Amino acid sequence: MSVSTADLKRLGEVKAPAGLAQRVLAGAGLADEYARFDTVIGAVFVAWNRSGVSAAARSNSAHEFEEYFRAEVGRRPLRPGTPSPEMAHRITDELSGKRTLRFDLRGLTEFEQAVLRKAREIPYGQVRPYSWVAREIGHPSAVRAVGTALANNPIPYFIPCHRVIRSDGVIGNYGGGGPEAKRSILTLEGVQLKRLEKLAHSGLRYEGVRSTKIFCFPTCFHGRRVRQENFVFFHDEREARAAGYRPCKDCRPAVA
Repeated sequence: MSVSTADLKRLGEVKAPAGLAQRVLAGAGLADEYARFDTVIGAVFVAWNRSGVSAAARSNSAHEFEEYFRAEVGRRPLRPGTPSPEMAHRITDELSGKRTLRFDLRGLTEFEQAVLRKAREIPYGQVRPYSWVAREIGHPSAVRAVGTALANNPIPYFIPCHRVIRSDGVIGNYGGGGPEAKRSILTLEGVQLKRLEKLAHSGLRYEGVRSTKIFCFPTCFHGRRVRQENFVFFHDEREARAAGYRPCKDCRPAVA
């Protein structure tokens, strides 16, 4: 069948259905949809593509979130999508400590990705210092770089950079809304901030349990059923080891 010049001219006048290009890009995993979700921490805009969640932020409007997305991710998101009930359920699960989401970390360096993946391993309701993250990913001297990577986390709340605190025990800043937002989320997760801050003020970094002779970070789950009189506190690893205590294998406060 031959195609005439007139046919080719008419073909150039045909317009694709509205939204076809966006649907094709999204289906190929080359573009991001987003939607607003009402969560336990308030309204959160979340972007996703076929590879996983690519960004999250508490924004005042869709336009503000799109600006955030372009600045943090470097792509232009599509118009708001329609999330499936499964996506909404997974987001709720993720905020309650269940790891159900996949994440798209393309565009980040290997170091940044390693930092975010390690932060995601911190259990719900617990905190770890920046130095712990640096040590765990094999870069113990890169504490400042770890802080920078967490400050630029494009997916806060779900990749929980709010669970990383300063090495002196102070809560510190938070890229997902500042210190007050960080305090609110940690409180929601059950972290006893007043106790944590009291220990930090006293220079105490670890808590030991007399019956087990194990020392942990203060929020480790091993200490949740321990009576206060059974705790002993230490300023540093050397002091804990000198007293005959060994580091916890779960929260890994020191190299075993």
